[in-house]
Amino acid sequence: MTVSLSISIVVFHPDLSLLEDTVLSLRRALERMSSEGLTAEITPHLIDNGGPTPAAVDRVVLTALGPSWGPRLVIHRGQGNLGYGRGHNLALESTAAAYHLVLNPDVVLDDDALVHAIRFMEANPDVGMLTPAATGAAGERQYLCKRHPSLLVLLLRGFAPAPVRERFRALLDRYEMRDCTGEHIVKDVPIASGCFMLLRRGDRPPVAGFSDRYFLYFEDFDLSLSPGRVSRIAYVPAVKIVHFGGHAARKGLRHNLLFMRSAMIFFSRHGWRLI
Repeated sequence: MTVSLSISIVVFHPDLSLLEDTVLSLRRALERMSSEGLTAEITPHLIDNGGPTPAAVDRVVLTALGPSWGPRLVIHRGQGNLGYGRGHNLALESTAAAYHLVLNPDVVLDDDALVHAIRFMEANPDVGMLTPAATGAAGERQYLCKRHPSLLVLLLRGFAPAPVRERFRALLDRYEMRDCTGEHIVKDVPIASGCFMLLRRGDRPPVAGFSDRYFLYFEDFDLSLSPGRVSRIAYVPAVKIVHFGGHAARKGLRHNLLFMRSAMIFFSRHGWRLI
């Protein structure tokens, strides 16, 4: 089977060690695709939104990709800090691949992740977006699938101390879809995390790309709920990743302000829910 796959990683002042781990895991996953008979046309994109060491970033990524995929790397630089979604759009707008992987620079892929992901997408043409099973750095389960958020849920997750969050555990668990995203495939997931999104593309992609309304945060929520989306989002637990990020609203004042601004845009666009 021959498939075409493009990949985009957006970086801004990246942790070079973690970026190297991400790209090395991507390389191993691509190598596993080849060994499993998935002959793929691969185009990796690096979108550098800024930082003090562009040469070091390039060296890490090119070395980690190796001689098979390093020469195919497309580097987008000099555009300034466009933000997360608009950075990925640079790659989405320039690719004609059948599939596109939106990948965070803080994600490590399981060796078999892309094999399982591509095979699932090939067998399920009704699915336009795939989201994986994730664990954190310490092996704890992360819940990337979400139901439509409420203002209360976001305030609890972002700013409430642990004892307060525990009092609302049932509400938060429901939001994170803990009742159904276990070891079975789930279709019609409302919202998927942008740390790993495998998107169906081709001539008539189910979604055009990320909205330019957002600079950082909630662009993945917006894309999941895009009124132009005509396909399904599927959670596929055989596709496994380790995600070293998360806790968007706990990264300092600037990130808190960006988080709240994007939340306002999201709720204004998709409807306000207080509880």
